[in-house]
Amino acid sequence: MLHTHTTAAARRRGFREQLASGRLLRMPGAVNPYSARLIQEAGFDGVYLSGAVLAADLGLPDIGLTTSTEVAARARQITRTTDLPALVDADTGFGEPLNAARTVQLMEDAGLAGLHLEDQVNPKRCGHLDGKTVVPREAMVRRVRAAVEARRDEDFLLMARTDARAVEGLEAAIDRAKAYVDAGADAVFPEALSEEAEFEAFRAAVDVPLLANMTEFGKGRLLSARTLEDLGYNLVIYPVTLFRLAMGAVEDGLRTLAEEGTQESLLPRMQTRSRLYEVLGYDAYSAFDGNVFDFTLPPGTRSHRSAP
Repeated sequence: MLHTHTTAAARRRGFREQLASGRLLRMPGAVNPYSARLIQEAGFDGVYLSGAVLAADLGLPDIGLTTSTEVAARARQITRTTDLPALVDADTGFGEPLNAARTVQLMEDAGLAGLHLEDQVNPKRCGHLDGKTVVPREAMVRRVRAAVEARRDEDFLLMARTDARAVEGLEAAIDRAKAYVDAGADAVFPEALSEEAEFEAFRAAVDVPLLANMTEFGKGRLLSARTLEDLGYNLVIYPVTLFRLAMGAVEDGLRTLAEEGTQESLLPRMQTRSRLYEVLGYDAYSAFDGNVFDFTLPPGTRSHRSAP
């Protein structure tokens, strides 16, 4: 059935082991719990929960308007549906160090494998927008230390994100990353690096797992998984890819429906009813309780994934 078969503790331990494996872990951003299941079926290593996607899903810009409880609620929905480890964007911790501490415990309780906190001021901006402002290094160090002290499961990954590259330059961003590691961060997310040489410089300077953000239409060019692995990176996220694909398809579909007055020409691009039922595991529910699912699909309905 459509729920996880593993515990949060087991997923956290597995995530730590994978990070130590030396290979690149690929984590697309989930749009919702259903897409998290598709990410798992497609063979990826983990699920990412983007703050930008959650904000957009709520009809909000990514400028710190969402709350820790909203993020935790969506995280709980997603971790219920997948056996993959899930990493969440926890923005600035949603306030002062005490807020960051509470955020850590909320995200632990939501079944996540880890989170990242950033060194922007609160409220923050999307990491690939101009005009960002970062807090003093000491303020972020306090934020990280509060998170470390609040953590109850040592396998829960605490990652520090620095946005300083676009504000203070590459060397300052590296120096900040080192300070955050000294404060207890398990991994580092250097945001908005512009070219391969910068990724390489960060890898040479910082001796903890590093995350690469391959978001579309951002500050840097898109690097392949092979390139990132060769550069020594441990994780890559594709935070908004599925959301952009889905919303592009929705816009195209609405235009077609408005112009043609029928969805007939859209059918080849749609997921079939049978594929939907396959992903949701209707047959497993039937096996569990025949009173819940006791009907058959209409004759001629195909279940192949590529069928219209």
